[in-house]
Formats: sequence, C-alpha cells, structure tokens
Amino acid sequence: MNKSAINKRFTDSVNYVIASGLASNKTIIAEALGISKSKFSEILNFRMNVSIDTIAQFCTVYNIDTNWLLTGRGDMFKNERLSIVENLTNNLVGEAEVLYQHKSKAIERFWNEQEVPLYELDAAAGLSAIFSNNRQNIINFIKIPDLPKCDGAVYARGDSMYPIIKSGDIIIFKEVTDVKYLLYGEMHLIDYSLNNDDYLVIKYIQESEIERHIKLVSHNPHHSSLDIPTDSIRAVAIIKASVRLNTLK
Repeated sequence: MNKSAINKRFTDSVNYVIASGLASNKTIIAEALGISKSKFSEILNFRMNVSIDTIAQFCTVYNIDTNWLLTGRGDMFKNERLSIVENLTNNLVGEAEVLYQHKSKAIERFWNEQEVPLYELDAAAGLSAIFSNNRQNIINFIKIPDLPKCDGAVYARGDSMYPIIKSGDIIIFKEVTDVKYLLYGEMHLIDYSLNNDDYLVIKYIQESEIERHIKLVSHNPHHSSLDIPTDSIRAVAIIKASVRLNTLK
C-alpha cells in the first residue's frame, strides 16, 4: 500500500468534502474524526501519515468509499450523488427547523407582548380621568416589542417638546403614583390645575428653587419654563416611548 498516495487521496477527499458543502471547514472534520487540529494539519500537509482508524472514521462519517481511498479504484463516494443529496437535504431540514423554532418563539413573544390602550383624550377629560377609570374612552391598542410596562397612550398636542415630540405623535406613558417618585430630567405628561384653569402638558420636570414646587421645562426654546406647586398636580406620568407616523394612508 502506497501511504503517500493514500495521504494524497485523503487530502483530496477532505478538500472535496468542504467544497461540496458536506462540512464547513477543516476544524469541523477534525472534531468529527476525534483528532486534534494540529494533528489533522500535519496529515493534510503530508508531514504525518493518516492512520487506519482515522480513515475508517472519515469514510463512515462522510460516506467515502474505503476501497477508493486505500487503492484508488472506484469512486470517492460510495454513492456520490445519493451522499451529496442526502447531506444537503439534511442541512436544509436542519436549517428549516431552526428557522421554525425562531419563528415560533417570535410569534409566541408577539402574543405575549402587552397591549397598551390608546385613549381619546377629549372624552377622557384629562390624565386624571384616565387613571381613575382606565377602561373607558379606549380607541385602540398599541403593541410594541420590548416595551417596558406602561399604562396607556394618547396623541400629543402642541409643540413645546418639538422636535422630539410633535403634535399628532403617540406618547406612551407609565403612571407616577406620587410626586416624590418623579424622575427629574425625564419627560413627563402632567395634568395640573392652576388659577382655575386645567392643563395637560408634556414637559421635562426639574427641581425648582421654590419650595414644594417643580419646574416644567420645554425642549422647544420658544417656550419658557414654569414653576408650579406640587399640590396643583392632579396626575402625572413618565413618558416611556413615542410613535410618529411619517406618512398618511
């Protein structure tokens, strides 16, 4: 038996296995044969003869004809066409199963996402009315992947937070149950009453220099800031997300 010729056929068959897509790289083949990458490299570079055990394992795993590898007679594969077709089929089936699993998880995740109610603000008569009766004046529901827990959504009005928020955007919010839990510097939806007038505004909330007050700050520089008493606040929510439609139907 010509060991050099056997090594040459072994190397040729390894390269063919990779080229035909039966294995993605030499590391995968080495692992399948149970030998180290360094030893496999020595064999492929003709610095070491391939062993009978390695040949037997290689022929079994990749359907190589042992007689061809040892003598050069016959075909490389026991049944070349069948081997390649079966392997490609198995790969496609495996990929399809992975895609199906990912799709199933995505569908399951979608159905488990929270549905945030979108309220009609006019009918609700302010944020405080929404919180006091959160089952009325719902006009739709919003579902956004990975959205943190929220209590509702409304259409924004005005341009005090432009261009971050513009009139017609949907803002999604979480109720703040006590003013002591306000997050200064964050954007909030504030429902308050001052001088017998009711207001519902979107503002940054900052600490005020006036005791028992908060400062409402706009993003739009054309709007001035305002200090309001904390006891004038009827309801407040922190804005968690916003949705903007760039085109109409």
